[in-house]
Amino acid sequence: MKLSLGVMAYNEEKNIGRILNAILNQKTDKIDISEIIVVSSGSTDNTNKIVKSFVNKNKKIKLIIQKNREGKASAINKFLKVAKSKILVLESGDTIPKNDAIEKLCTPLEDKKIGIVGGHPIPKKNKDFLHPIIELQWSLHHKISLKKPKFGEIIAFKKIFKKIENTAVDEEHIAMLIKNKGLKGFYAKDAIVYNFGPETVKDLLNQRRRIYCGHLKLKKNKEYLASSMRKFLVLKTVLKEINIGKFTTIILGIFLEIIGRILGTYDYYFGTKHEIWAVPKTYKKNKLF
Repeated sequence: MKLSLGVMAYNEEKNIGRILNAILNQKTDKIDISEIIVVSSGSTDNTNKIVKSFVNKNKKIKLIIQKNREGKASAINKFLKVAKSKILVLESGDTIPKNDAIEKLCTPLEDKKIGIVGGHPIPKKNKDFLHPIIELQWSLHHKISLKKPKFGEIIAFKKIFKKIENTAVDEEHIAMLIKNKGLKGFYAKDAIVYNFGPETVKDLLNQRRRIYCGHLKLKKNKEYLASSMRKFLVLKTVLKEINIGKFTTIILGIFLEIIGRILGTYDYYFGTKHEIWAVPKTYKKNKLF
């Protein structure tokens, strides 16, 4: 199975070398990563310099530079335009895939009925006070996806469309396009990708409001409902998590999620645009590994 892998990056000098090495060292018994395309959007740090050093050593790696930051959807469209394979993988530039993640992510696409596959994001452990909430958030993401696939951080899909619209929730937008073609989504729970969450309440709320606003727009404009927008499913999953040890974390997490959704609803009704979002500084100052 040949595939093209796209990494969307903005000022990822502290992680871009790690993610490229992780991709180059993937287990590939059943897949062939024929090209790795980095789209660097408006990067002002050493991201481009680091990627160019990889390009000089490996012909599979290509760099597309967007002079100005135009949003992740715009970067994805650059990738879609040049990618040669029929199977595509999209990975965020601030993540690290486990050594067998790409293969486990892509092999379900051998099924003709499946058009998109989501991976299993796991946050890197740290001592920050918000980490238990971030960990809970992604644990719920995992458990919801086991019942109804949710897409984020890393996805693999069949190339059956040419471009996506400007959106703040690109993975779910792609899932919507795939499902509208009559294909199904799948959750590859063993396709693990490591990420790093916000470290401040402000950054967390900005993230949650942006995502919720994007989901509201997707629901209104495309009649598409992401798994996390299914209130009964989310509530049922949260209730199963409640225990004495997690009680404080769950209550605080619910409170922050409610605030984030209220802010996202405000942004939705008042036309706030999140397609080009401010990246929290805490994402950029920390190395994933």
